[in-house]
Amino acid sequence: MPRSIPLRSAQTVAVLAVTQLIGWGTSFDMLGVMGRVIAPDLGLPNEVVFGGLSIMMIVSAFAGPATGRLLNRHGAAQLLAAASITFTIGLLLLAAAQGIILYVLAWIAIGAGGAFGLSAPAYTAVVERAGPDSKRAIAILMLFTGLSSAIFWPILTLLNETVGWRITFLICAALQFFVCLPLHLFALPKPIAFAADGNAAQQTPVPRSPEGQRKAFLLIAAATTISTFITFGVSPSLLEIVRQSGASPALALQLGSARGVIGISARFLDMLLGRRGNPILSAAMGVTLMVSSFLLMLAMAPSTPLLISFILLYGFGSGVMTVARALLPLALFSPREYGLQSARLSLPQNLANAIAPVVFTAILDRAGAGTAIATCAMLAVMSLGFVLMLAAQVKAATRLCGQT
Repeated sequence: MPRSIPLRSAQTVAVLAVTQLIGWGTSFDMLGVMGRVIAPDLGLPNEVVFGGLSIMMIVSAFAGPATGRLLNRHGAAQLLAAASITFTIGLLLLAAAQGIILYVLAWIAIGAGGAFGLSAPAYTAVVERAGPDSKRAIAILMLFTGLSSAIFWPILTLLNETVGWRITFLICAALQFFVCLPLHLFALPKPIAFAADGNAAQQTPVPRSPEGQRKAFLLIAAATTISTFITFGVSPSLLEIVRQSGASPALALQLGSARGVIGISARFLDMLLGRRGNPILSAAMGVTLMVSSFLLMLAMAPSTPLLISFILLYGFGSGVMTVARALLPLALFSPREYGLQSARLSLPQNLANAIAPVVFTAILDRAGAGTAIATCAMLAVMSLGFVLMLAAQVKAATRLCGQT
């Protein structure tokens, strides 16, 4: 029976679950429903409208290092509050947009809000408040945030049908300003991880030299950037990949929907493991499953059992890796460094997220599903190699520490 989460950690997770759901639902997930609705009124092609997501990810990427420094200096709560204000501005600009200029400015603001308020700052807020329970609390938080599109797509659809898209964006802005902002300012518990024990906050899980820390960071960056490039590239093209591999449109839709459920189940497993979980082992397992899924598709003739096996392996592997990406910095750096290192990692990761859909769509359209899957397999093997190198480095550092 898993140990219950402490009240302080539960409050932190509850607050951030609400604000992260709203944050993702009113930004990255939003165009899945609203993109083709607003394009005709703005007089813009669909690809330009959906380019707002690329703008968001690029802005978030380049704001990552500054976000890390601000997290280190001011803590997560202030930055999360700033994100709520920035999101509000971006959504108000979207509601007022008549053409390309305000539309681009809106997504620049939303991109800055994403840097200040999504993923790394929220996980940093957990680390600041949950202490030893951080791994389990982050896994629980990710379990909720994985549901953002499932919750917000129906809500946005209903709002658009009832009041139109401009009022829908105004309501989204109101959610950021009147719900998320007060929660970030007043409902989060005070940080405990650093104030209670400064030495513990600065102690790394595995003592390493500065050179060793740099190598660990580069290995994490390489492994996680490649894996996120795969998942963000495959996600919008998954239905087409399985269709080209022999699935009917109905089966492709069922398999695509199942992948999301399987990914969330992987997050649930990490939540159950809690402190006993090992992010490096999780990363190795996740990428290994992804490699297996792609190699299986390349090695066997298309069939329904093959496609189901592919979705099971890929969905669970990518879900495990999603959690591992968030937890790897916590396993290798001190709690005080977590926010800084996570935000630094967001630079290459978000750049990969921005370009991956374009690259994979081009490969799929020009060379077909086989080439796209082979590309994924090659990249996943590279990511696994970096994870294994990281594991070897940690093992060597641990052995050296034990000898001294």
